[in-house]
Amino acid sequence: MSRYILSLDQGTTSSRALIFNEKGEKLSCCQQEFEQIFKNEGWVEHDPNDIWQSQLEVARQAVKQAGISAQEISGIGVTNQRETAIIWDKSTGKPVYNAIVWQCRRTADICERLEKQGLSKFFKDKTGLVIDPYFSATKIKWILDNVEGVRERAENGELLFGTVDSWLIWNLTGGKIHATDYTNASRTMLFNIHTLEWDDEILGLLGIPKAMLPKVVDSSGEIGVTEPSLFGAPIRICGCAGDQQAALFGQCCFHKGDIKNTYGTGGFLLMNTGSEPVKSKSGLLTTIAWSIGGKVSYALEGSVFVAGAVVKWLRDELRLIDDASQTLEIARSVEDSGGVYVVPAFVGLGTPYWDPSARGSIFGLTRGSSRAHIVRACLESICYQTADVIDAMVLDTGSLNRIRVDGGASANDFIMEFQSDILDRPVIRPENVESTATGAAFLAGLGCGVWSSQEELNQISGSFKEFAPTMPQQKRDELRAKWHKAVQRSLNWQE
Repeated sequence: MSRYILSLDQGTTSSRALIFNEKGEKLSCCQQEFEQIFKNEGWVEHDPNDIWQSQLEVARQAVKQAGISAQEISGIGVTNQRETAIIWDKSTGKPVYNAIVWQCRRTADICERLEKQGLSKFFKDKTGLVIDPYFSATKIKWILDNVEGVRERAENGELLFGTVDSWLIWNLTGGKIHATDYTNASRTMLFNIHTLEWDDEILGLLGIPKAMLPKVVDSSGEIGVTEPSLFGAPIRICGCAGDQQAALFGQCCFHKGDIKNTYGTGGFLLMNTGSEPVKSKSGLLTTIAWSIGGKVSYALEGSVFVAGAVVKWLRDELRLIDDASQTLEIARSVEDSGGVYVVPAFVGLGTPYWDPSARGSIFGLTRGSSRAHIVRACLESICYQTADVIDAMVLDTGSLNRIRVDGGASANDFIMEFQSDILDRPVIRPENVESTATGAAFLAGLGCGVWSSQEELNQISGSFKEFAPTMPQQKRDELRAKWHKAVQRSLNWQE
């Protein structure tokens, strides 16, 4: 019997499901967008039931589209938008509040108070993270403090917290398994990445009951079994990782020093640093890459909060495009951005600035500025932000040669060409840019025995295309100097 893997890729704007065969080939892919909820400025929420229902629906569709049965699926791999916080009733499964999304900035004041208490080093030393609304910890605190009756119920042991992976695993197993993996735990700002445990001091400081938290398990290996009614037969869940770590694994970045950048809703650059965590002096985060067979690998990470999301903004809010695919032709229709710079700090800026009060800005507009200039400037902004993260990576670890890329926006050749130019480094794009879903499939396949080793995974990964820089150094320096000028004027905007 053929052995297949079902990969669940739960993202910020859509839920996706893919079926892979033993050769690592994608046989089917289904996707469904769901509602983004913006109640106040800087707030971003999802309905947790939308997340679950859309993910279940596309999973069933992907199985049907591949023409296989549940009995032929050896394992499920789960990958997910990270840091997004959900709290639900452990008896009924009903969420007490909407999911507070990683992009949400509502807890900036809580973070500011923690920083004023001189706790930045305390958190960085334990969790590898900077104090920022981005992470789950202050989102949990906000729900406990602001939703009536929730704190009391949590302290009585009636409620569970989870990132999106935990929510999916809990629902997939009919409420039997409350678990997360080391990668997702390391993004909560509650997990000690050295002792590999939930940190009691942090939990006490933030007033978060430990009983709410999921069990932390390896990224590869059996986590639980799905309710038979969901797919017609039980399927083992054998892999789990946050989306960026899954992409690192999917790109086969198995060795110390290997790097990938994912161009999704946000942009995330990760470097495998091996068995030892590396402390950053340049605004990078220290995080867990994965855990297999009880052995933890670490990574350095840089985070761009708005990457591909700027294209969605062009489509949905500005209505300058009807479809993301149009941006390639539009960007190439002009010689340059005409001096226009877009800083898409819609929810603040991440690495290396870490300024939740920054806001989106457009600079350099003249009477001659056109739709094409603005579209091109938006695409260029993705590359400039990535270059800022690369600079931080170079400061921390020494020189970099080339960078592996994936994610939706990496399919755009203009972005890849401009990225290579602005970095003055080759950019490597695999034929299969589904690295996140592939990584979840690889972790699950290793966990259930479809594949035996990382060497085998290397052999089945496909071909790639290389983009090489052609821009003169002087032009590169001029463009980046103007970009940094624009960023400086966007910082510290929101009081």
